[in-house]
Amino acid sequence: MSSHNHKTGVCAITGKSLPLHQLVPLGAMRPQIAHELQVRHPDLTPDSLVSTSVLNDARLDHVRALLESQLGELTHLDESVLKSLHQHELLSQHPADTETARATFGQRMADGIATFGGSWAFILTFGGFLLLWISVNVFVLAARPFDPYPFILLNLILSCIAAFQAPVIMMSQNRQEARDRLRAENDYKVNLKAELEIRHLHEKMDFLLHQHSAKLLEIQQIQLDLMREVAGRRENRGTA
Repeated sequence: MSSHNHKTGVCAITGKSLPLHQLVPLGAMRPQIAHELQVRHPDLTPDSLVSTSVLNDARLDHVRALLESQLGELTHLDESVLKSLHQHELLSQHPADTETARATFGQRMADGIATFGGSWAFILTFGGFLLLWISVNVFVLAARPFDPYPFILLNLILSCIAAFQAPVIMMSQNRQEARDRLRAENDYKVNLKAELEIRHLHEKMDFLLHQHSAKLLEIQQIQLDLMREVAGRRENRGTA
C-alpha cells in the first residue's frame, strides 16, 4: 500500500482526523454549499478541509431548503426522496411485487376470483352450466324435474353467486386502487429524485466550467506577462 493512503488530515468542523480521500477543501465545493458552511462556521477558509459526512449533511440541508422554498411543507414522500438522495439508495421498485408479497391468502383468493369472474372462461363455463341445468329439467327430467319452470332453485343459486361475487370484486378493486396509489407515489419519488440529481449535475458542471475558465484566464494572464517581459528585454537590447 502506498504512503499516500496513510496520509490523514483534520476536519475543520468536527476536528476529527480522517484519511485525505475523506476530506474535501472548502474551495472545491459548490459555491452554495461552501457559502452555507461559511455562514455556520465563519472561521473556515477556502483551504479548510471538511469531511465528506459533513459535506453530505450540508448538501441534504441545501436540498431540503430548496424543496421547502418551492413546495412548501415537505410530505413523507419528499422526506423519503431526501433520505434516498443522502444515502445514495435506489427508489425504483415494482409496486405490484411489493403488494403481492404482503397480500394475505384471502386477498390473493379475491384477486383470483375477480380475475376469473371477468374472463371469457367464466362466461362460457357459466353459460354451459345454465344450458345444462335448463336442458335437464325441461327435456331429460320432464316428468319429474327437480327444478321445474320458472327454475326457482336456479334463481336462488344465481342470487347467492351475485351476492358473494360483488364484495369479492370490490375487494379486488380496492387492492388495485392501492397498487395504483403506490405506483403513483413511486413515480413521483423517482421523478423528484431525478430532477434533483439533474439540477445537482447542472450546478456541478457550471462550477467546474467556472473553475476551468478561471484557470484558463490565469494561464493566459501569465502568458501575457511573459510576452511583455520578452518584449521588454528585446527593447532593452535594441536600445543598448
